[in-house]
Amino acid sequence: MKEEPVVKPVTQTDFKAAWSSSDRWGSWTNGGYTLYNNIWGTGYGAQTIWANSYSNWGVWANHPNTSGIKSYPNCEKVISKALSSITRLKGNYNCTVPSSGSYNTAFDVWCNNYTYEIMIWVNWRGSVGPIASSYDASGNPVASYSNVTIGGQTWNVYKGNNGSNEVYSFLRTSQATSGTVDIRSTVNWIKNTPKWFGDVTIYKVQCGWEITSSSGGLNFVMNSYSVTLN
Repeated sequence: MKEEPVVKPVTQTDFKAAWSSSDRWGSWTNGGYTLYNNIWGTGYGAQTIWANSYSNWGVWANHPNTSGIKSYPNCEKVISKALSSITRLKGNYNCTVPSSGSYNTAFDVWCNNYTYEIMIWVNWRGSVGPIASSYDASGNPVASYSNVTIGGQTWNVYKGNNGSNEVYSFLRTSQATSGTVDIRSTVNWIKNTPKWFGDVTIYKVQCGWEITSSSGGLNFVMNSYSVTLN
């Protein structure tokens, strides 16, 4: 009988990291940011988060090839400012992602505490999709707005509800593993164009990977990351 290969999880030593954790809710604060392992779904496997700083961190994940999000390892920056008082809020990222599995690389922006959730997908692969208010005959989400230009980038916009809060998802029409996301302009667009909310308070900005499957063990690396605010 053929033996299955042994999958060895990464360790703090493997990446010469300042911190690592395989705990489901492991967290670490550095430079005004907090990193979370955040294995929040069901049917999950093993996952280890590691970090040298808030700007350089990553995850090894071995989640089964089943449906449903297993985790959202992320780096969080608390903002707690009204949209009208912010002149600039941008997220800068450079990441390396696997060529297999099902996941998305996304900013998760929370407004008015946890009332409104804005997800900004910059790249993705596999069996994943945004929450939408309607779906076509094949089960694909239908965009509320298509080819919207915000911050010099083009997005398809989806509106839905996850049962707990409103969710607005922005998916890049051309995926990218590095760049800058204009978060203030994105929130302002929601306020001014479809007018789905008013002058909200931006509570926090998170960035990481929603991982649905990563069977066999896959590596996700944030080579550099920061949030700029004024």
